[in-house]
Amino acid sequence: MGFGDLKSPAGLQVLNDYLADKSYIEGYVPSQADVAVFEAVSGPPPADLCHALRWYNHIKSYEKEKASLPGVKKAVGKYGPANADNTTEGGATDGKDDDDVDLFGSDEEEESQEAQRLRAERFAQYESKKAKKPALVAKSSILLDVKPWDDETDTAKLEERVSIQADGLVWGSSKLVPVGYGIKKLQIQCVVEDDKVGTDMPEEQIIAFDECVQPMDVAAFNKI
Repeated sequence: MGFGDLKSPAGLQVLNDYLADKSYIEGYVPSQADVAVFEAVSGPPPADLCHALRWYNHIKSYEKEKASLPGVKKAVGKYGPANADNTTEGGATDGKDDDDVDLFGSDEEEESQEAQRLRAERFAQYESKKAKKPALVAKSSILLDVKPWDDETDTAKLEERVSIQADGLVWGSSKLVPVGYGIKKLQIQCVVEDDKVGTDMPEEQIIAFDECVQPMDVAAFNKI
């Protein structure tokens, strides 16, 4: 198994070809396999390697959560397409039996009818699972600090105006926090779907209420 040197154009090309029909290095969700390969890549692949670049950007969004991703991280050489000569870089065999069937292999050696049947059966199972797998929805959790102009601002009406409605935007808990001179700021949580709403839309909508809202702040931001 292996991609070769993932810091070289040749290694990145192998990675790009490998990810042409896959979302992740192994399985159907981000795992330690993705972390191991991601850490072996020196930076974002070039734009013409679209599959590798799409995968890189997606795994990068899990930067803070990578330690909690499932699986056990192995050496990066353990991942990727099967080497044509079935050997490691040192020349020794990788320990697999000659009769093992590689689901994604492109070996042109003659196979038995049973091996061909098993390959087709496993590929059909893989395609069926892939078709049923729901797409991951990228979301962001944002904690906003909204400050009124003065202590006479009706905070209940302020929250009502701030809680704009949009597909892919869900408002959570809120509270009033004293800031001084009798003024209380509204601290409110929301979750946005990145593809539908984006992270800037709530802020742009809220600061438009400039008759009652001062420039607001993002108190906390997390990808989920």
